[in-house]
Amino acid sequence: MSRSGRTPQRSRRGGGTVRIIGGQWKRRVLPVADVDGLRPTPDRVRETLFNWLTHAFGDLAGLAVLDLFAGSGALGFEAASRGAAAVILVERSAVAADRLRAARALLGATQIDIREGDALRIGQDLADTAQSFDLVLLDPPFAQRWIDTALPLAARLCRPGGFVYAEAEMAVTEAALSGLGLEIYRTDKAGEVFYHLLRRNK
Repeated sequence: MSRSGRTPQRSRRGGGTVRIIGGQWKRRVLPVADVDGLRPTPDRVRETLFNWLTHAFGDLAGLAVLDLFAGSGALGFEAASRGAAAVILVERSAVAADRLRAARALLGATQIDIREGDALRIGQDLADTAQSFDLVLLDPPFAQRWIDTALPLAARLCRPGGFVYAEAEMAVTEAALSGLGLEIYRTDKAGEVFYHLLRRNK
């Protein structure tokens, strides 16, 4: 999860650890960078998401995954642990990116590629070179409406029949998805966080 303080008043520093909850690295604990506002997607939300994905895909073996706002890496490492063949983690913070590289080395996670820099710029570069993914993960900072600009880009990067996962401080509606080629597959709410699994139309 990226530096997604729910509101400026509730922002807090990161740090601590994140636990992988399934797959080959189940129960492995990874350190989280001490970066303001960075906090991993909670275990319960991740478990729900990956249950949805298992129902949708059968399993994640061989999938290509892009996490545009990687933060702690909880979502991307979870996908790799469960069999994703190629996972790109994009993170702007140099401190957080270094922590992601350390976690990759600790696990020997050669299928994970870490890109340090601006998520939208790197995503645009990937789209311009016609790269596409079975699953695109979006957990951008809240209170900055990044989801409005990230969703159209994610739709371009997602393969037909693939999925976009989005966390936001408000519900994503069908009206907001109009013209993007995305439809709501599953959605839920945990505390102040709305999370959605969106399917890319074939």
